Amino acid sequence: MHYFDVLIVGSGHGGAQAAIMLRQLGFDGSVAIVGEEPELPYERPPLSKDYLAGEKGFERFLIRPERFWAERNVALLQGQRVLTVDPELHEVATDAGERIGYGKLIWAAGGRPRPLPCPGADCADVHFVRNRADVDTIMAKLAGVERVAVIGGGYIGLEAAAVLTKLGKRVSLFEALPRVLARVAGEVLSRFYEAEHRAHGVDLRLGAEVDAFEAEGGKLKGVRLTSGETVAAELAIVGIGIIAEVEPLIAAGAAGTNGVDVDAQCRTSLPDVFAVGDCAAHENRFAGDARVRLESVQNANDQATVAAKTIVGEDVAYEATPWFWSNQYDLRLQTVGLSIGHDDVVLRGKPEERSFSVIYLKDGRVIALDCVNATKDYVQGRKLVEAGAEIDPLALADTARQLKELL
Repeated sequence: MHYFDVLIVGSGHGGAQAAIMLRQLGFDGSVAIVGEEPELPYERPPLSKDYLAGEKGFERFLIRPERFWAERNVALLQGQRVLTVDPELHEVATDAGERIGYGKLIWAAGGRPRPLPCPGADCADVHFVRNRADVDTIMAKLAGVERVAVIGGGYIGLEAAAVLTKLGKRVSLFEALPRVLARVAGEVLSRFYEAEHRAHGVDLRLGAEVDAFEAEGGKLKGVRLTSGETVAAELAIVGIGIIAEVEPLIAAGAAGTNGVDVDAQCRTSLPDVFAVGDCAAHENRFAGDARVRLESVQNANDQATVAAKTIVGEDVAYEATPWFWSNQYDLRLQTVGLSIGHDDVVLRGKPEERSFSVIYLKDGRVIALDCVNATKDYVQGRKLVEAGAEIDPLALADTARQLKELL
């Protein structure tokens, strides 16, 4: 049986950052990353953007080259999935039949795509965008595809729709809710992106629920909606969120309902077990101290840094400012803060000019910004969010004044 002083489960941003930070902090114990995929740790966000578009090769998205891991004595145990965790014995078991002992365990397994529970969802032409293999399979089919159905109007769905439209495909996008981005943004931003996608030729349907995927001879022919209409498509992409990959931890006794619960040092309720990234539910001051999971590179990296520092004995707590970005067509959206529970919205700039910001307030204080092609607002607005600044909405809306002048 192998043993490592720190065993990291998951080879995405969080897992890679944990190993990198441990070595930067001078940790000289043994470190290993065990991951399901055969690839070296790589960036996930480009999968639905540059990689799907074929604009950049996969090597551009490696978090570090192969020699980096070897030089820092980080073992990469690739192509293995952890099935069970034994917190008493301090060991895990994998689907490769391996038992691996650990001193400390950092769980950074992320999540798996949430499936659409309807007939035909198992058709080979129904895909997700979660890893390289998913996108490689989609790209291999595109030459023979004219019409694509995208289910889900979140960031993954909208980014995929934008890329596929640029590639000349006829795209239909189905969102079950009354607007896109309903869970993460206000109505102003939703309506702007709906109009943009429609202007680029996307057949965007709101309040549209999928009843079934229709196939013949194993080939997708269309998507049947609950309205009874069938929309033709030869390929479908489902992007309706993820399910946190925490079952082995929960089965071992860890606390958690939506993901696995962690404290400010990213420790789970199991001894010597940490969790970071998409799967880690933590109390976040930018969400009014509610327990949330944040699915972002920022969160994965910052939580991994906290876990690593805690392991080497530093007194730290997770207090990072949330941020996120999305590229669609020629639009760059940058978000800072969390708009959860906002009770007022200020529009700064004009959406028709394709450069504007939406500022969210709660109890009169700035809690988040969505900035479209407005990087200066994003940079300066971050300080307003961090300060919980209480500012006159008319001043926030006045583009003749820079946001930094208001603090």
